Parts: sequence; structure tokens; C-alpha cells
Amino acid sequence: MDLKELEVLGDERIGQGGFLVLRRLRLRLVGADGTRTKEGMWDFVERPMGLDAVVVALWRHRDAPEVLLRHALRVPLQFGRPEHRPLLGPELVAGILEPGDDLHVRAAAEAMEEAGLRIDPAKVDRLGAPLFPSPGMCAELFHFVCADAGAQEPTPPAGDGSPFEEGARLEWIALDDALRRCATGEIEDMKTEIGLRRLREKLR
Repeated sequence: MDLKELEVLGDERIGQGGFLVLRRLRLRLVGADGTRTKEGMWDFVERPMGLDAVVVALWRHRDAPEVLLRHALRVPLQFGRPEHRPLLGPELVAGILEPGDDLHVRAAAEAMEEAGLRIDPAKVDRLGAPLFPSPGMCAELFHFVCADAGAQEPTPPAGDGSPFEEGARLEWIALDDALRRCATGEIEDMKTEIGLRRLREKLR
């Protein structure tokens, strides 16, 4: 079929959590010649407080470029894949872009909130185009940025008030070592690997 459009037969919210909404569409595909498929159903997740996220590669240069990893709790992994997951997983700093947020200002705010680092929003650089991490389930875009933390050392971050921020720890690691951890599976977070690879390309 030469697809022309989607015909919406039904659109409802079938679940509402504290942060997420489960939306269900009933659809038919419409071809360029006017033919229609049978009805199908598609469920996907929305986040009303902010659909997109910013991923922040905080770096500094010692003998070689280093990046800041944040070891944080991810509850879905503990309950969805409990068989071999460590309690904390290494990731780049990241946060939700709320409606009206400036990307650079939000990135600087996340650096302070999650790592205790003061970053000038004007010194935040984009790392390529945004990407959809899971377009079959969510319309969220990841916006990748980086910032040089200079001589600062991370301090115990203020966090966002959530109890799930407790126990997070911060680690400076050589960028090449972080990429090796991605290759060996020690870092399993997709946004982190993409951010690290894009940072490596920028610093070359």
C-alpha cells in the first residue's frame, strides 16, 4: 500500500499515573488510492509535564578528556528485568524539558541539580540533532548537549526532592574508558552511549 494518511476512529486516555498517561488510538491506514485497512489499535505513553528530555555530557580535560557519569536508580529495570541488574546504573546527566524551557538553561539547571556543577547556559553546546529513542512507544525526543565543567569538582547535588535521588553517586571517568564500558555492556543506557560518541566526535 502507498500510505497516504491515518484515519482516527477513536482516541482515549485509558490510564493515568502520577507522571505518565497511557493513550489508545483506534486507526485505519488509508492508501493513496483511497483503500482502507481493517481497524487496528495502538497504545502509547505521553508525559504531560514535558514530552522531551535533555541529555548533558559534562566534561573536563585533565591528561585526557573526562566525562561525568551519574550512577542512579532506575526502578523499571529493577522490576521489569530484575534477574541481573545492579541497583544503580551509570548515565549522563539528563532531565525533562518542561513547556517553555530554554534548552541551554534547562541543561545548566540539570547540571546543578544532579551534579552540583555551575554551568553558564551560554557555554552549553548542542551535540547534533535530537533523536526519538523509542518511537513505537513514546513521541519523546532526546536533545543532546555538552558543557565543559572546567576545574570544578561535583558536589552533593540538591536533587529534585524525589526519594529516588537518594544514593546516587558521581564519577569522573576518561571518555575513552566510558566508551569501552559501553562496548563491554557495563554501560547499558542508550542515550549515554550516543551522547558519549557524539562528544568524542566533537572533541576530535
